[in-house]
Amino acid sequence: MKLVLSKKPKNVTIVEGFPGFGLIGTIATEFLMEHLQTEKIGIIEIEEIPAMIAIHDNKVIEPISLHYNKKFNLVLVHAINIGRDLGWKLADVIDELAQTLQAKEIISLEGVGSPNPGAGRIFYYATQESQVNTKLQQKASPLAEGIIVGVTGALLAKNIKTPVIALFAEAESGLPDSKAAARIIEALDAYTGLNVDPKPLMKQAAEFEKKLKGIMSKTRKAEEVSEEKKLSYVG
Repeated sequence: MKLVLSKKPKNVTIVEGFPGFGLIGTIATEFLMEHLQTEKIGIIEIEEIPAMIAIHDNKVIEPISLHYNKKFNLVLVHAINIGRDLGWKLADVIDELAQTLQAKEIISLEGVGSPNPGAGRIFYYATQESQVNTKLQQKASPLAEGIIVGVTGALLAKNIKTPVIALFAEAESGLPDSKAAARIIEALDAYTGLNVDPKPLMKQAAEFEKKLKGIMSKTRKAEEVSEEKKLSYVG
């Protein structure tokens, strides 16, 4: 696993969204990439997953790419494929990214299951109490109980030097949930002041959901083909 950067802006805020429950992080970072003016400044290479990329609108979409917004000094970590059981290693790379860019903070966007997902609640967990502001408290509640898996869980468990705050949206199911992604964007806006217009959120989030479903479906098919070829070589 390797961090590759073409630019190294300093004192940034990192927003990461890895594919988890409801694909909340992936949909939300996709929306931010479209809403804000960003440029790709790097990728995270992962040898532990099949060597494949997606092509969408004549553009290459790597498994994990890094995008920079100058206005808010923001780095977005956008991911569509992270393989299996790589949370600890990816947390190490995100920690490396934070140290290299002297990041002020890491914001993680996640989806969580709930016995009552229709309530549409947003939760937060911060490694430092000083991170939480009044505007966020109006949109989200502190996470008192829960199981956090994947990269976000690893980042919180590692107790890294960079402050981490995680936002969690209750998702309807394990399928892409654009409504929950829109709610987490609103909470992120309250926390960071990105001035995201909430009116087109739902429409655009639904479009991203459709796009991501297509990309991930093609990725799964490619992985199946790759596995079939591997088995035929062995046979």
